[in-house]
Amino acid sequence: MKLNEYSKLDATGLAALVAEGTVTPSELLETALDAVSAVNGPLNAVVATFADEALQRIEAGLPKGPFTGVPFMLKDLTAHYGGQPTGSGWPPRLGYKAARDSELVRRFKQAGLVIFAKTAVPELAMDWTTRSTAHGVTSNPWNLGHTAGTSSGGTAAAVASRMVPMGHGNDGGGSIRVPASCCACFGLKPTRGRNPVAPAGDTWQGMLVEHALTRSVRDSAALLDATAGIYPGQFFNNPPGANFAAEVGRDPGRLRIAVSTKAPYGAPTHSDCKKAVAETVKLLESLGHVCEERDVVLPANGWEAFETFILAEYAADMRAEESVLGRKLTQADFPTMLWEMIEAGNRISAVDLNMAVAGLHKVAEAVTSVFSDYDVFLSPALAQPPLPHDAFPVSADMRSHYEFYLSWMPFTHVFNVNGSPAASLPLHWNEAGLPIGIQLATAPAGEALLLSLAGQLEQARPWAGKRPQICID
Repeated sequence: MKLNEYSKLDATGLAALVAEGTVTPSELLETALDAVSAVNGPLNAVVATFADEALQRIEAGLPKGPFTGVPFMLKDLTAHYGGQPTGSGWPPRLGYKAARDSELVRRFKQAGLVIFAKTAVPELAMDWTTRSTAHGVTSNPWNLGHTAGTSSGGTAAAVASRMVPMGHGNDGGGSIRVPASCCACFGLKPTRGRNPVAPAGDTWQGMLVEHALTRSVRDSAALLDATAGIYPGQFFNNPPGANFAAEVGRDPGRLRIAVSTKAPYGAPTHSDCKKAVAETVKLLESLGHVCEERDVVLPANGWEAFETFILAEYAADMRAEESVLGRKLTQADFPTMLWEMIEAGNRISAVDLNMAVAGLHKVAEAVTSVFSDYDVFLSPALAQPPLPHDAFPVSADMRSHYEFYLSWMPFTHVFNVNGSPAASLPLHWNEAGLPIGIQLATAPAGEALLLSLAGQLEQARPWAGKRPQICID
């Protein structure tokens, strides 16, 4: 298959060609590998390939699923592929190989996907841009001098540049939606517990959720159909839900939409991001929806509770890493700022952690209450356009690190806290040609409505034909 043919099709389109016998899975794999060779150099989005393993799976016979034969990449963080390293951008972990697939990867394989590569992540996903000691900096295909986002930035750059039509990502505070906004992908964070959490058990009290970054809404919906469902190895479970693929193209009806450009906890919102929301409001109103200004009023100590909770989780994650690595971790294993965060987490008492969780319940209550009056919440995905690489401090203390977070990505984490599905849609580009994503969210378990509205917006203002500077022709 020619690269220019491959790059025009989403995953659903490629799967249809495989099903009708026009192209074989092995030919698609070869084409995907050629795509990686063609554009990965300047992007540094893909950190490992395992083509031989992928070809062996094809030759053994792929399951019949919605995406049989479609090339796919995994974010190199939590989704373990048995026998392949999961490095997390962190030198001590580069040699770690899980003995078996995580449940999510098993479901990806059952959908017929051909997994052949891993994508770059920030070091231990603790940075707000995709860079690491192990692999360096990942760049934005729309402008190489800018960030691809955090922490699924490698996947976002790979999808936007057409190396693959979709790839795995996860999101604990915005890490699907932020890179989707930066790189002009569709990035859906599902409801808490909708997909199995990798590798097993509960992660961040269910706030970290697994899914993908895609070029089309229909791919995201069909993949969610293939992977969603109860998994007994975790506390938080949601039933599979509706036929999500059937919602794409269905009229969502006349919706009441709350609109806000006021960032939680006071960060200023860039004029480009406000403009993206204003243009989206005009589009929504032209489609018959009712849009009204409505800010979310959060508890004053809500951010403090979130920060306390995350620091404790980081420290607990590192305790688990010590078990995996079989040794005690020391300051020498981490960049200075990450070590400061881990040490701060270790000093948090059980009582302080429980008080923080209680504070997060208040945040969740405030966010979810919006959906008593409105069907959908609209905001920018980010407070600023994709930032230049040098805007992210190389070394900072922990306080500055979190202040930067709030100035950069304050709109996303609240929907991890309350568990709502939320998505970034590529509906706007600024005068510099950089993507500005808009965020839509619905009440918990409201993916069907969210996907229906996203599909309507995709049809009204298509983005598939827009291509970044670094892209498969």
